[in-house]
Amino acid sequence: MTDPHPVTAQVKSRRPLSLHSRLVLGSTALIALAAVTIGVVSVLALQGFLTDRLDAQLVSATGRSQGALDSRHGPDKQQVPPTQDFLALPGQTEGTIAGLVTSAGEVTVGLLGELGTSVPLMEDQRELLASLSTPDGPTTVDLGGDLGEYRVIVSPMPVTGEALIVGLPLTDVNATVAQLTILVAGIGILVVVVAAVAGAVAVRLALRPLERVAGTATRVAELQLDRGAVALAERVSAGDADSRTEVGQVGAALNRLLEHVASALTAREASESKVRSFVADASHELRTPLASIRGYAELTRRGGHEIPDDVSHALGRIEAESLRMTALVESLLLLARLDEAAPIDCSSVDLSRLLIDAIGDAHAAAPEHEWILDLPDDAVSVQGDRARLHQVVANLLANARVHTPAGTTVTLGLMREGDRAVIEVRDSGPGIAPELQSSVFERFVRGDGSRSRAAGSTGLGLAIVAGIVAAHGGTSSVSSEPGSTVFRIELPLGEIG
Repeated sequence: MTDPHPVTAQVKSRRPLSLHSRLVLGSTALIALAAVTIGVVSVLALQGFLTDRLDAQLVSATGRSQGALDSRHGPDKQQVPPTQDFLALPGQTEGTIAGLVTSAGEVTVGLLGELGTSVPLMEDQRELLASLSTPDGPTTVDLGGDLGEYRVIVSPMPVTGEALIVGLPLTDVNATVAQLTILVAGIGILVVVVAAVAGAVAVRLALRPLERVAGTATRVAELQLDRGAVALAERVSAGDADSRTEVGQVGAALNRLLEHVASALTAREASESKVRSFVADASHELRTPLASIRGYAELTRRGGHEIPDDVSHALGRIEAESLRMTALVESLLLLARLDEAAPIDCSSVDLSRLLIDAIGDAHAAAPEHEWILDLPDDAVSVQGDRARLHQVVANLLANARVHTPAGTTVTLGLMREGDRAVIEVRDSGPGIAPELQSSVFERFVRGDGSRSRAAGSTGLGLAIVAGIVAAHGGTSSVSSEPGSTVFRIELPLGEIG
């Protein structure tokens, strides 16, 4: 299917220019425009000056020719005098053309040669000169051939009805203008190139403070700010936070923002510390009364005297709920200890052996599921707390058992990927809703609240998994769709950092 708006798609995909590029291009364009303007004005001014000077020489040459013509061609003479009479005169320069156009249209015109002789013009050149009108001043005529362009004056002779034509070549003017044009173009290009290089260097130096401010912001963005104690010590240097400059205003604003964020993170950490301390203390204090409740209930049931059925049922429920609450308290206490980043006991743990034990327990707990173990040929070992890692695998298998129907296939796999050991728990159940996948490792998150509570789920199992794995320097992730849910645990093979 073609894009209905190809122009819009092209604009969206075009890479925007950086500020550095825009400043360099803008300054270079302005300098180039100034260079072109100066060059054009200079060339036009010189051309006008040289043309005016040539016109002055042309007027003088016309005066000399006209004077010579008047002295040799009076009203009582009807013959046309030779061109030599008004062409080869003192002061006339080589290349000058002069001639007469009679009232009958006859043209006598010649070119002043090297030795002061008159060289006749070609027929088409004579016709071109004969066709000229009598303007008020000099005009430019292209005679073609070897002559090129000429500045020509046509002066009428009222007494005889003839017209005097005098012209001077534009060859020297055009050559001088061409040389100046080449020189100005070369200098202009050189100036633009030098200005572009110098501008790029200058802009780069001017933007270095902004780059340092951006570097500070980037380093802050890479910090893990969502949990735990955060030492937000990154700040823009005082030199880059001078509010008298534009970049300094940005740096000062970023510093103020970081101060506010640091204050908020400190307050958040203090609040979380109080909550963790309360949870840990409450969990620890609740363990004893819960054990007492369960013990007294068991003692009452085993006392040897007859107990009514309804009382016996109530005592059984007291024992079951006390066990459930004890498990919840133990989970909360474990999470509180993990939040405090307490050191874990490290030893070499054979993950292959651990997975064999865990899937054996899962099969005994839910024989109606199909349990598959996929282990590599070589043993995979990591450094860690074996009891905690066993709890990770047991929680994942219990999660698959609780949230999938009977007959579901659950595969527990182990593999080595580079310097990481990877544990995967894959099931063919109904999957996890897409909106829950991003928060499935958070506390008290349940796929279906009613069914989870009925099955005894506290919503803390996967949170414990994530906490234990993070304490071992690993990562937890999940991907799910109907018919395939994969929980993936990655653990470093080396020592825990």
